[in-house]
Amino acid sequence: MKFLDQVKIYLRAGDGGNGSVSFRREKYIEFGGPDGGDGGRGGDIVFEAVPNLNTLIDFRYQQHFKAERGVGGSGRNRTGRGGKDTVIRVPVGTQILSEDKDEVLADMVSPGQTVVLLEGGNGGWGNARFKTSVNQAPRNANPGLEGGEAWVWLRLKLIADAGLVGLPNAGKSTFLAAVTRARPKIGDYPFTTLHPNLGVAQVDGDEFVIADIPGLIEGAHEGYGLGDRFLGHVERCGVLLHLVDGTQDDVADAYRIVRGELEAYGNGLDEKAEVLALNKTDALTPELIEEKRAALAEASGKKVLTLSGAAGHNLPEVLRTLVKHVHHARGIEGAAPPPSQDAAADDAHDSGEDGWATPTDDKGEWTP
Repeated sequence: MKFLDQVKIYLRAGDGGNGSVSFRREKYIEFGGPDGGDGGRGGDIVFEAVPNLNTLIDFRYQQHFKAERGVGGSGRNRTGRGGKDTVIRVPVGTQILSEDKDEVLADMVSPGQTVVLLEGGNGGWGNARFKTSVNQAPRNANPGLEGGEAWVWLRLKLIADAGLVGLPNAGKSTFLAAVTRARPKIGDYPFTTLHPNLGVAQVDGDEFVIADIPGLIEGAHEGYGLGDRFLGHVERCGVLLHLVDGTQDDVADAYRIVRGELEAYGNGLDEKAEVLALNKTDALTPELIEEKRAALAEASGKKVLTLSGAAGHNLPEVLRTLVKHVHHARGIEGAAPPPSQDAAADDAHDSGEDGWATPTDDKGEWTP
């Protein structure tokens, strides 16, 4: 299925039905009087969040949605039937934006959530409503009111607990494939991932959703590479796992590039909890692992985990660290606070004094 996370559509609610001009005419009833009924109300435009969708691809083939018009009134004071609502089903996490994208009209964040975005027009009054003591035979009725119409943007932000960020070829898709049943495309060239992928990870009986987005490069906020449009998919995450390729020459510079793009993007991404990890340690010697881990810790001021998605090294420990942040973000009662991520805690981490770490093996890697 092709992934589509942004689309523009046209909406129009139903117009109200017209009121009726009618007079009662029956045998032996000389003065029947007006009996024109009111018009029915137009249908609404309703959005519903459903859990079994993860793309907006259906809107590529249909961009115009109109609700049914209300039926006009008729004689014998009969009110017209109301128009049927048009229900538009969207994935959970979809935002509905105004045409200029300056205003969020609705945010569909939970399964089953419904929002009436545009209301149908009221039906017009029939001539029976205009009868008075001085006008006992009115010959006028009101037309139905027009329903609302608008062009809106739909923007999908995937619902995930943890998000993967990093430069292209940092090993994000390999990590996702190693810890979940997701099968993203994996290759030894940049921008293998062209759209976000989701996977469900399990550790110690806990489940949480991980989102993998295309890699960032310097200048992504200005449109370089694939730009930063996919960063919206990790805005709702409780924690970011920042993977740095350990085989590249300057790991500190790689970290600073991605952090700079997160800050340039804004929307609170640079303030989210971050777990920093040095990836692809299976291709490095123990001495080189420690050297690059120290350089990364100095540049970030944070504790640095080491792992290898391809070889499966230290994945359980990374998942346990992530799930602590996920529990904290979910507000689970009794959940332990997430571990400190500052570099000053590294010594305590190595010695196990903080109560959550495990000893390192002879290769300088964290052991699960």
